[in-house]
Amino acid sequence: MVLFLEPGEKHKSMASVERLLRQMAQAGGDRGSLLIAFGGGIVGDVGGFLAAIFMRGIPYIQVPTTLLAQVDSSVGGKTGVNLSEGKNLVGSFCQPRAVFADIGVLGTLPERELRAGLMESIKAGIIRDRALVRFMDEHAADVLGRDRKALEKVIAASIRMKAGVVARDERENGPRMILNLGHTVGHALEQATGYKTLLHGEAVGWGMVATLFLALRRGTISPAQFERLEGLIYLYGPLPPLKLKAAKVVAATGGDKKNLGGVRRFVLPIGIGDAGVVEDVTAEELEGAVKYMLARAAGKQA
Repeated sequence: MVLFLEPGEKHKSMASVERLLRQMAQAGGDRGSLLIAFGGGIVGDVGGFLAAIFMRGIPYIQVPTTLLAQVDSSVGGKTGVNLSEGKNLVGSFCQPRAVFADIGVLGTLPERELRAGLMESIKAGIIRDRALVRFMDEHAADVLGRDRKALEKVIAASIRMKAGVVARDERENGPRMILNLGHTVGHALEQATGYKTLLHGEAVGWGMVATLFLALRRGTISPAQFERLEGLIYLYGPLPPLKLKAAKVVAATGGDKKNLGGVRRFVLPIGIGDAGVVEDVTAEELEGAVKYMLARAAGKQA
């Protein structure tokens, strides 16, 4: 049986989950069924969640067809859907039996989707792989030109980094949280724009700009590192312009699932190739970083 999920974040919802679960039940699905999630990150997240809860759990396989899904969302076992109150607030950890990432399917991927996916690879480099940052900096033309060897190197390095972090902290109780660099503000941007303006990778790209600014102000990266990393993000852009109020974005970060007991947890880069989690970012600091990001989003990118 083939199940269909319409594209777009608005369909990453509990309503879609219930509809698909009923279709599975009506088709005679049972605990011996195997679910194959063939598609982008939304399909993988929803498909994995279906597998986690149908009949209290059935096996599933990820076949990611977008770059973002190949380098990030298909790896690690996070599944789930959004609520109007925030992104990915309902879900489960459910590891797929296998992930098949075929670079050949990227030949038909729209240019915007390709560039959005590469933002997650930039993130991977910033937090754990200086060599990946250097490669993406020096070989941007090959990567964006879809040179097979260049894409293989970027995808393999991104998966290797994430798999290594997840292996040490599958349930995000500690070290795995660094994978969320750029996501606190990124998820807030998606929510503030009604999930209609930005692709996920684009939101993460802008979220990383805000994070880099905050890291610069705190001294965890140098001015030279800030300039290099911000330039790398724009090199793989352009990112869509934004017209938002900083207060709205800051307010949306309050629903981030990394927060605990009302404490805002934030992932900051420490140089290039390392990152850490801080719990003392003030509202004023965050607002300043968001204002910087929005100024860049309203003006010309480097």
